[in-house]
Amino acid sequence: MARGQLRIYLGAAPGVGKTYAMLSEGHRRHERGTDVLVALVEDHGRPLTKLMIEGLEALPRRTMSYRGATFTEMDLEAVLARHPKVALVDELAHTNIPGSRNEKRWQDVAELLDAGIDVISTVNIQHLESLNDVVEKITGVPQRETVPDSVVRSADQVELVDMSPEALRRRMAHGNVYPPERVDAALARYFRVGNLTALRELALLWLADKVEEGLLQYRAEHEISGLWETRERVVVALTGGAEGVTLIRRGGRIAARAVGGDLLAVHVVRSDGLTGADPAELAAQRQLVESLGGSYHQVVGDDVTAALLEFSHAENATQLVLGASRRSWVGRLVGPGIGARVVRESGDLDVHIVTHPSAGTGRGLPSIGTGITARRRAQGFVVAATLLSALTVILAQSRVGLNLVSDVLVFLLAVVLVAMVGGFWPALASGVAGSLLLNFYFVPPLHTFTINDRNNLLALLVFVAVAVLVSAVVDRAAQRTRQAARATAESQMLSTAAGSVLRGEGSLNALLERVREAFAMDSVTLLERSHTPGHGVLWRQVASVGPHPCQRPDDGDVEVPAGDQLSLVLSGRSLPAEDRRVLGAFAAQAAVALDRARLTEVAAAAVPLAAADRLRTALLAAVGHDLRTPLATAKASVTSLLGADVEWTPDERHELLANADSALDRLARLVDDLLDLSRLQAGGMTVTPRRFGLDDVVSLALDELGPDSQQVRTDVPADLPEVLADPALVQRVVVNLVSNALRHSTDTAPVLTASSLGPLVELRVVDRGPGIPASDRERVFAPFQRLGDADNSTGVGLGLALSRGLAEAMGGSIVPEETPGGGLTMVVTLPAAGDGTPGEALSDPGLFEASEPESRP
Repeated sequence: MARGQLRIYLGAAPGVGKTYAMLSEGHRRHERGTDVLVALVEDHGRPLTKLMIEGLEALPRRTMSYRGATFTEMDLEAVLARHPKVALVDELAHTNIPGSRNEKRWQDVAELLDAGIDVISTVNIQHLESLNDVVEKITGVPQRETVPDSVVRSADQVELVDMSPEALRRRMAHGNVYPPERVDAALARYFRVGNLTALRELALLWLADKVEEGLLQYRAEHEISGLWETRERVVVALTGGAEGVTLIRRGGRIAARAVGGDLLAVHVVRSDGLTGADPAELAAQRQLVESLGGSYHQVVGDDVTAALLEFSHAENATQLVLGASRRSWVGRLVGPGIGARVVRESGDLDVHIVTHPSAGTGRGLPSIGTGITARRRAQGFVVAATLLSALTVILAQSRVGLNLVSDVLVFLLAVVLVAMVGGFWPALASGVAGSLLLNFYFVPPLHTFTINDRNNLLALLVFVAVAVLVSAVVDRAAQRTRQAARATAESQMLSTAAGSVLRGEGSLNALLERVREAFAMDSVTLLERSHTPGHGVLWRQVASVGPHPCQRPDDGDVEVPAGDQLSLVLSGRSLPAEDRRVLGAFAAQAAVALDRARLTEVAAAAVPLAAADRLRTALLAAVGHDLRTPLATAKASVTSLLGADVEWTPDERHELLANADSALDRLARLVDDLLDLSRLQAGGMTVTPRRFGLDDVVSLALDELGPDSQQVRTDVPADLPEVLADPALVQRVVVNLVSNALRHSTDTAPVLTASSLGPLVELRVVDRGPGIPASDRERVFAPFQRLGDADNSTGVGLGLALSRGLAEAMGGSIVPEETPGGGLTMVVTLPAAGDGTPGEALSDPGLFEASEPESRP
């Protein structure tokens, strides 16, 4: 069975008419005789939408119950059984009621498509998963129902339903979207002109990407290589030279002139991995491209022209930016350069040739013999002299049995052997010397340099030419071998350094130490430049390894720029140009490592600031109401007593004064808790430890709780060892924990028990409430944290945070545990007082201070 087709109407905002458009399409297909079924449509009480449903077959919804309420959902089983040709399914991002066949409606649609049913659906731009957070930042309204972008992108057709912000606001004002009582709030919040304009742009850009994907797929399926100028795409060709910055900025300006223009930079690498590009320059240019909003690419190809054009056509580029050729006039005489070939073969691709300071300066002639060491070259001359002398003697004695052709071949073999040993120059010398020896000893007339036969002259000339060519090939092979080995070593060093920096492994000093070891230097220093008024340019050491670090760039033997204000300075010896090129890449990595280290420091410094900001925000949110409530109560009572228009009876006056006194006591306790918590966090809490018995403290704490404490079952043995702590603070801890247990216990009364465990005494407050998940047990000790506690009338969520802080200040701890059978147990551990522990017995109940019972977060 063929899979069904999916068509989606994408709404730029709620109320633009996507459901109306879906129903209109349903009517159009129905009038053509197609079997259309309204599987589910959300009319939201809009009369025009309800009217559009008429005339189409609508399937009854499935009724479901959840948490005592009744809901209706699409009856997926009935739609599959009915099996229409086309099903209309509204609100693709909808979340189904728990107990449904699928969690999301788009999963229901997937089943319909698998069954061969065509589906027409709707979704708003704010429900796309990739744009969910962006829409929330724009509108301030979180969208809890989302649909994966891949679901919408996989649709066979996506049609945008759009409307100008002004038209949509007028439609809302006329009552065509929301009921009259919701219109003013919607227009003032979500449906502001700026919000609607931003949502409209998001929808257009997302759909443009979807259309672009379809276009590229169509071109690939139909093997279309020609340029379709649907969007300005500017490709900048980079060689790794200094002119790359100029080319990138020029390409960026060209792309910026067109709305939605793309900037792409590409560097072509030879297939053998050997390149003359500067890694440091490429790294800096890549960073520049990305800062301009472009993308960097690297392709492999021995034919640079073909690779550039192939990449440009594959990306559907419209313009290609090249730098003017750096070849000198001598090089241009040899043949056309890359730029000329690109212009000739570009077709309908616009090519920009940009001049730069390096244009026409030439690349310099390659050095000959750089692949052979001086020692091997000397050995080559020795082998040439010895071998040619020996061959001359041997062949001269065998002149009767050999002709000139055989002599030439033997001498040519000798030249090849010399080339393999010593390279080009010894082989060239042996070729010239061999031709002279052949002429003098083996070409008639003998023992003269005269040649009578033209064939002999041609043989000698061919011998010299072949000797030169073979020597050049062998030397070039040796040179390429050396370059390949060096490139492999360089790539391994650079990849290791880059990988360590990207993974965050090691410090900046470790990277500099690797540079010092790789280049055998005495010291490596990273210097940062700063400009100070009156002092000029000052250099500061950022990092250094090795003895005697450099204080200024002039103090070192090698200096490599690592950025606008950074320089990598090495001392020990001078480095050749090829080593400096690799060193530039290390300098770029050092700059990246420094940026990473500084960003890490900034992030670490921001953590306590963010925590303090969250604490301040929570304080304002949680304390605001609790501060105002007792103040308002006290203010109302005092204002009533001061009023002269009412004659209060003595009982009424006493009641008003009692209310004011109670409110002010509550306010004082709240302020005390806040101050104590601040002292704990600042480390300024005063603790006065003394010996006392827990049974006395527990009795006082239960008395403070009032009649509610009669529900608590206590089991504190009289022979329990005394503890060494501050009795007033222990009482506050017990009051807070017991009050929480009372609040969250259901049918079973809380239990308070105590026992000794070696040098410690444990106090357990056990409740049979709903308990707390293990993952949230540490969160309950955060200040102003309630974890869904709906009772906001008895505190601000400081009780547990303050209790743990007080216990830890006395050398103890509070640990939450699960109560067997359900509930939560708070275990308070305090140090036991030894036999010789100084202190005074508990005698004065006035030593104890009560704190307001707090609710469990």
